Amino acid sequence: MEVATIFNHETVALDGQHYDGCTFQSCRMVYAGGPPPVFTDCSFADCEWTFGDAAARTLAYLKLMWAVGGKAPVQGLIKEITGAGGR
Repeated sequence: MEVATIFNHETVALDGQHYDGCTFQSCRMVYAGGPPPVFTDCSFADCEWTFGDAAARTLAYLKLMWAVGGKAPVQGLIKEITGAGGR
């Protein structure tokens, strides 16, 4: 667990990490598809959020679904993620 750490212009691997009270400034945040990270009372400024490995493959699959006519399931996932699905 990282506590009250300032990350500045760094590449940060997120999988399975827990950040408490951390500050991320101009960082490259990389999620590769492992256990989701936990952020508690953290702040982010000018960060780039990227996906690698399994996470990138999942996004590529969703893009393929969209392209071949599976827009409804992808839109359903977006609604679930954003809370727009009425749940």
